[in-house]
Amino acid sequence: MQNPPLINKQIPKKQIGSTGLEVDTLGFGCAPLGNLYHSISDDESKAVLNAAWQAGFRHYDTAPHYGQGLSERRTGDMLRPLQGKQYMLSSKVGRILKPAGYAKERHGFVSPMPFDIHYDYSYDGIMRSFEDSLQRLGLDRIDILYMHDIGRDTHGAENAKHFPIAMQGGYKAMDELRRQGLVKAIGLGVNEYEVCEQAMDHGDWDCFLLAGRYSLLEQESLKTFLPKCETHNCSVIVGGPYNSGILATGVRGKSIANYNYAPASAEIIERVAKIETICDEYNVTLAAAALQFPLAHPSVASVIPGLGNVSRIQKTIELFNQSIPNEFWQSLKAANLLNKEAPVPIESKTTGLEHAN
Repeated sequence: MQNPPLINKQIPKKQIGSTGLEVDTLGFGCAPLGNLYHSISDDESKAVLNAAWQAGFRHYDTAPHYGQGLSERRTGDMLRPLQGKQYMLSSKVGRILKPAGYAKERHGFVSPMPFDIHYDYSYDGIMRSFEDSLQRLGLDRIDILYMHDIGRDTHGAENAKHFPIAMQGGYKAMDELRRQGLVKAIGLGVNEYEVCEQAMDHGDWDCFLLAGRYSLLEQESLKTFLPKCETHNCSVIVGGPYNSGILATGVRGKSIANYNYAPASAEIIERVAKIETICDEYNVTLAAAALQFPLAHPSVASVIPGLGNVSRIQKTIELFNQSIPNEFWQSLKAANLLNKEAPVPIESKTTGLEHAN
């Protein structure tokens, strides 16, 4: 089977805040390499990462949480021989991994590494988490460092205890790493935009990795969060563009459709079905619309779907480059299926898709 065509020259780049660091607008989410929901072998992992590199992917995001170290190890094994090559790597801090024995499943990851997580957002905890990640990766650099899962979605009422520690000691550590040039940009990696908005009052952040909260199904962040990002010159990297599956698979012929890591409600299923009807009218793939939509916002620098098998590499490239007529987006707005204030991608008649700035 032939390798997918190189696409690195076709993927636009955007700058992260005021850092001077540029990232590809289409990135590679490495959570599936940590055996998210199902196990893949080391050989399968290598095949996926090699196919991604050959296809031109240069923006990779991983975390200690993904397989309790497994994703970082696999990602580092691929990138290590490529030292000196142009790639951008992000990982996350805030979880310390401690020996816990082997398990069939932990935190949604199948056959993870024999560790469990201990949250530590203190100055010392962030520094140790960063150093541990470098060792698991086997690399001497992480370009973007995110503080992971600081928010009520993860900690509930306990977040009232964690957040002040994170914004004082944790932020101090990350800012120090940035000033020393050990990382190029710092931010939060979370599933809720509210905590990012709150964090902007406590530090000078370069970017936020926001999973699922600015998507074809969710635009609440347009009200206050994204305007605040523009004011602070803070970039957003969108994870989970398919809202954990439903915008990739659609709802037709599906007995269960997953939305934000749980079975979708009847209301969400009905909404997606209506979007699919308009997709049919304009011959647009639902997943292509979901992948391209967030990038139209001026604060969004990149979108990073999780990719866990070789076939998804080429398919994602095709979705990213699929031409979507301007009328499609206007029809979604007219049907109240998309916020009327949301920026949308612009299709050029001569050059194909251009992401609106």
